[in-house]
Amino acid sequence: MAYQQPGLHSGAVPLAVRMRPRSLDEVAGQKHLLRPGSPLVNLASDVGGTTGSVSVILWGPPGTGKTTLAQAIAHSSGRKFVELSAVTAGVKDVRQVMDDAFRNRDLYGLSTVLFLDEIHRFTKAQQDALLPGVENGWVILVAATTENPSFSVISPLLSRSLLLTLEQLTDDDLGILLDRAVTDARGLAGAVTLDPEARAAIIRMSSGDARRALTALEASAGTVLAGIDPDSDDDEVPVITTEVLEQSVDRALLRYDRNGDEHYDVISAFIKSVRGSDVDAALHYLARMFEAGEDPRFIARRVIILASEDIGIADPQALPIAVAAAEAVQMIGMPEGRIPLAEAVVYLATAPKSNAAYMGINQAIADVKAGNFGRVPKHLRDAHYAGAKRLGHGKGYKYPHDDDLGVVRQQYLPDELTGTTYYNPTDHGHEREVSARLQKLRDITRGKPN
Repeated sequence: MAYQQPGLHSGAVPLAVRMRPRSLDEVAGQKHLLRPGSPLVNLASDVGGTTGSVSVILWGPPGTGKTTLAQAIAHSSGRKFVELSAVTAGVKDVRQVMDDAFRNRDLYGLSTVLFLDEIHRFTKAQQDALLPGVENGWVILVAATTENPSFSVISPLLSRSLLLTLEQLTDDDLGILLDRAVTDARGLAGAVTLDPEARAAIIRMSSGDARRALTALEASAGTVLAGIDPDSDDDEVPVITTEVLEQSVDRALLRYDRNGDEHYDVISAFIKSVRGSDVDAALHYLARMFEAGEDPRFIARRVIILASEDIGIADPQALPIAVAAAEAVQMIGMPEGRIPLAEAVVYLATAPKSNAAYMGINQAIADVKAGNFGRVPKHLRDAHYAGAKRLGHGKGYKYPHDDDLGVVRQQYLPDELTGTTYYNPTDHGHEREVSARLQKLRDITRGKPN
């Protein structure tokens, strides 16, 4: 049985393009943006151009459907659709689109949807060229970006557009797309079947990216169909297995179920490697999570927790670096996000370690839960509300800034907890300096023991 679907031949339209939804009803995912009455739905359904004329900026990771939504809007509404890429278009191209849109509106009553991909690559001058058309309604701008528009889009354009954030597709969304691509006449038309394990592997390695998922499916279909004898009378439909998938995408399929034991084993090994200061092991497990399609935001959260729990005051820069890495991932997405995450992991793994702050707050919480908290000492209570001073609130409080040292002997803990110590710094890294200073502070605030 020879397969003649044109999508698998050289020069043909890629599967991911052929399977683009023809209407918003076919879009998988982004349900938070496609509720009845939402701006995108109004934009697609308003054929007359009376209510759905607001421009929008679509911000989200690659493969989440930005181009798909723009084309579905244009085709559903009957408007003219013009697409520009910020990579190749210049100011002259933008002005030409504006002139044509103005002429089409006035002469033929036809409104234009301008889809501008990668708007973050446009210079300020190029973005300025969009303003007259957007402001006067000559075009409805649908711009797409993978970078935070607050940093990459000029303020006048932002203020004239709705910012809509796209989310990574869920595993269920990707599953729907794969199943549809296998059976749909525009896709593989039932020429192959997809083994459940291979289906799960494609979903896993795609990390919420629909384009990546469909590309892997198309490559696998090409592999399995290429091995079929065209003169054979065998009508059995070939199956895409994990072995076929591994050959097609040229990468090992890691056994890593994001909801299963392997997920917890790998993240546990990652955390313990950083805590144990083995930077090579930490990078190994980080790479395994990347390649298995782990959500980078999950990894970033774990890195932030590591910085606080296992390094703490031993290196006060650990937490800001971890937070910066998480913000960078949010701004630039993957795969580039692997770089700041790896930088943060290397820093944390090689930093001095201390869990003193972590242990301190845990012990303090345990005391509070056990009822060991007592009353706030009267001299520390708020003395500003009516009648407070009559009750003795604030009486005897010593203002530290009035002392030459900036520190005074004074009871801060409740009577029941006087002398309790929660924070016990180590001699590691910066905490060695903190330890020496802390002892002097306690000697003053509590009174130096005899």
